[in-house]
Amino acid sequence: MLLMEEKFVITSLQNNKVKRLVALQKKSAERRKEGVFVVEGRRELQHCLDAGYEPEMVFCRDDIAVYDSGLGQVTPDRVLYVSKDVYAKMAYRDTTEGVLAIVREQKLTLADLKLPANPLIVVLESVEKPGNLGAVLRSAEAAGASAVMVCDPLTDLYNPNLIRSSIGAIFRVPCVACSSEECIAYLKRSNIQILTAQLQDSSLYYNINMCKPTAIVMGTESTGLTDMWRSAATSHIRIPMLGKLDSLNVSVSAAILLYEAVRQRQMEG
Repeated sequence: MLLMEEKFVITSLQNNKVKRLVALQKKSAERRKEGVFVVEGRRELQHCLDAGYEPEMVFCRDDIAVYDSGLGQVTPDRVLYVSKDVYAKMAYRDTTEGVLAIVREQKLTLADLKLPANPLIVVLESVEKPGNLGAVLRSAEAAGASAVMVCDPLTDLYNPNLIRSSIGAIFRVPCVACSSEECIAYLKRSNIQILTAQLQDSSLYYNINMCKPTAIVMGTESTGLTDMWRSAATSHIRIPMLGKLDSLNVSVSAAILLYEAVRQRQMEG
């Protein structure tokens, strides 16, 4: 470490703290083992802090001050400065804002959820791509969804690509990982209608009443939903496909269905 203007600047990739962050960026097993995750970017970290998460450590590129980045609530004892070259090796993004943080997980369960009287929920079954899940979370936050439930997940909720693609929405929308069985039982117990997005035996989505407590359920683009969800559904809904293809990206489908619910509820209100 070099002392520059009363700042210690890490200049070596062999620094143990740098190596730890790089490992956490790349390996979900390491994140699960330590119960932490990595946040990159000023906006994403600000959303994280606003949601009550506590950063263990914030890495700041040495040509900027963490307080100039709008993150003044981070205490100085948790800030480490790194050189531009070291930061370039640590960062997940090609273009970077100069701020990375290691943050302690906060695992939310179904029992922790505090839903409003008329909730609007997104349920995803076995979605594999973190970028898709992040985009769904972004749409859910924009549409004012009450929660996102990720059933039988194939990616961890703190994957760096998920955080990046959600632009920090993972910290702004209550998000729970659980099994499909647990989720179905919870929704039925809470008297929330289950609308499964599927092509077979389905009605056009805009013909279904979404003004009451509603869970919109979607599966993978390749295989769709399992029979468990099809059987549990209150109604099956579909988006009309007028071209040759028979499916949309799950994040696009989520946005369409969520905003139909928003439209109906605003019309009613």
